[in-house]
Amino acid sequence: MFDPREKVILIMDGANLYATAKALGAELDYRRMLSEFQSQAYLLRAYYYTALVEDQEYSSIRPLIDWLDYNGYTVITKPAKEYTDHQGRRKIKGNMDIEITIDALDMADNYDHLVLFSGDGDFTALVAALQRKGKKVTVVSTKATSTPMISDDLRRQADYFMDIADLAKSVGRDA
Repeated sequence: MFDPREKVILIMDGANLYATAKALGAELDYRRMLSEFQSQAYLLRAYYYTALVEDQEYSSIRPLIDWLDYNGYTVITKPAKEYTDHQGRRKIKGNMDIEITIDALDMADNYDHLVLFSGDGDFTALVAALQRKGKKVTVVSTKATSTPMISDDLRRQADYFMDIADLAKSVGRDA
């Protein structure tokens, strides 16, 4: 899948990756993840995108964000928006699709192969645009859950598909 001479970047849609790993019952070891990709290609950078709720004293994602930031990942965050839906329920929205898309296109001159950790079908147009620029794209998500976490259109558009269920065998956290 990877040519060792290729310059590769990893882009992780944090919320999507978390939901996918949780649905699989897998805990990912992010240090192993970097090592795995560094052993297969020339890894330029690994980016992790997530929205954060600003007002909370403690966010369960904060320790992960801090760890990633100090251990080889470039973390991109933005404040999550809080709102009340039409039924009066408090909801939090923190979509990073636009940031991921702009950054992936912006950096396209610097890499050969993008590894996108998301199953979100909204990224199908991004994958097609990168392919028109001569880039290879691997999408990392899963088909192994009862409800697939990967959009069929996105999987078909990608050059390669990597199932997190398989990846977790080499980069999963030991129990």
